[in-house]
Amino acid sequence: MDSSAQARFDLIRENLAEILNPELLESILAEGRNPRVYFGTATTGRPHTGYFTPAIKIAQLLAAGCEVVILLADVHAFLDSMKAPFELVENRVKYYQKIITAILEAVGVSTEKLEFVLGSSYQRNVDYVMDVYRLSALTSEHDARKAGAEIVKQSSNAPLSGLLYPILQVLDEEYLKVDAELGGIDQRKLFVAATEWLPKLGYRKRAHLITPMVPGLMGGKMSSSDQDSKIDLLDPPEDVAKKIRKSKAAPKIIEDNGLVALIEFVLLPAAILNGKKEFRVERRDAEPLIYTNIQQLKDDYTNDILTPQLLKPAVADALNSLMAPIQKAYQDSPEWQEITLKAYPPAVVPKKQKKVKDKGSRYPGANEKQEIAEHPKA
Repeated sequence: MDSSAQARFDLIRENLAEILNPELLESILAEGRNPRVYFGTATTGRPHTGYFTPAIKIAQLLAAGCEVVILLADVHAFLDSMKAPFELVENRVKYYQKIITAILEAVGVSTEKLEFVLGSSYQRNVDYVMDVYRLSALTSEHDARKAGAEIVKQSSNAPLSGLLYPILQVLDEEYLKVDAELGGIDQRKLFVAATEWLPKLGYRKRAHLITPMVPGLMGGKMSSSDQDSKIDLLDPPEDVAKKIRKSKAAPKIIEDNGLVALIEFVLLPAAILNGKKEFRVERRDAEPLIYTNIQQLKDDYTNDILTPQLLKPAVADALNSLMAPIQKAYQDSPEWQEITLKAYPPAVVPKKQKKVKDKGSRYPGANEKQEIAEHPKA
């Protein structure tokens, strides 16, 4: 590759955990072509701050001249243990498009260059369905279960739909005509399966860009279903501050530290994209701590110069600033607010039935007296 192609490749791989089959991208760049990359998301629970990680990567891909497709995977959402019933899918798709656009704009991405594709727009056509059948005939239950192990809900008697989920995702690479797929490290097994399965149907294998997973606020994976592990993108500032205060952040320990990871993969890269190029920690009785690279911050945290007590309010302030334009876009859009109510209707709490008190049954002879009253002797 010449220096220009190498610079583009360096930007593509920046902050990734891994690239599978990087030589495929290198050859495309060497030819002077623009790689076509897709990022897919099943339209289930409400997106949280973890979505900033792929958003920042998408910004870098666009800067590297890549064509980027966002797949709103409505069929996948239904297949994954019916996390999104069909009657809610249409509005959840609209919600996802609104909020993903707002996330990307918050990190300085021009969404005019993006292509949004609805999964059901092509996943029900004859050729695609026939390929699902063909690949199903060539794939064992064990391999399908293994490929979807970390992304599809698993149980001892799981619906058959969960086994179809990875087959559809593998075929999406062919039908979206992409050169690479972007996804989190939890999808690695599925990406490996894609490189093995597609050639069985005579299709070429693709590269895979794997982003690191940002741990949840309590450690472990950030999940839409665990309210304590994640921050919703529409959480008000006081709720964000409260969740950050309650988060797990052991002094001097950076492993599985959700706040340090949030700075590394979201807040500092977002600041760089927005031209600020620093993460700032205010101190009451000293000069602020200013970080322009993550290693500097990790060293100070390990040496207890940067303590959890200093870190938490700084993370809350930076995160609230980053989410402010998203929340403003939501507040300024009655249409978006209406879509939200339809996509995620408030849970209906059944009213408690008031028990009728039987005042006459608490003492001896009560039933007898009632009977005499109802049936007096002549």
